[in-house]
Amino acid sequence: MPPKKPRTNTRTSDESVKAATGKAWKEWFAILDKAGAKKMAHSDISKHLYEKCKVGPWWCQMVAVEYERERGLRDMHQKCDGEYAASGSRTMAVPIAKLYSAWVDDGLRRKWIGADKLEISTKTENKSLRGAWDGGKSRLSVNFYPKGPAKTQVAVDHIKLASSKECQQMKDHWFAALGRLQSLLGA
Repeated sequence: MPPKKPRTNTRTSDESVKAATGKAWKEWFAILDKAGAKKMAHSDISKHLYEKCKVGPWWCQMVAVEYERERGLRDMHQKCDGEYAASGSRTMAVPIAKLYSAWVDDGLRRKWIGADKLEISTKTENKSLRGAWDGGKSRLSVNFYPKGPAKTQVAVDHIKLASSKECQQMKDHWFAALGRLQSLLGA
């Protein structure tokens, strides 16, 4: 089976947003401009969409984020608090203990992570680990979710990154690293 390709950061199609919300992106952007959303906090934009436009909670966030990006109020990968974060996950056909060990065993981790810049600060066996990345320049949160006796999902959240560009670099890094880990474990 050929390796998966990383997801691209493209906006949900006009057809999809219109099917879900009744309006296309341009229509939402015009509605929010008229409401003065350029000067609103993210939570206020979402609240306006929910209360005044009767948009569902998930789509409120989607429309608000795309509006902020379209109007230059938010970069790609930027959270509403201004921080940048990248995330990725992979489900592998291995027991949770085996996947967790591949993260906490320094020697094993060096085989798949590439430049091992992770300093683990806290860990809960077979559940999670947290740590500093690259001497504390950013932080990593890794969670493990059992999907059956021999199947586990690992979710990586890389936070406190410096820019949208660094987020994309780290998304690419984690996509490749998780692929190497999956191969190493025969998952």
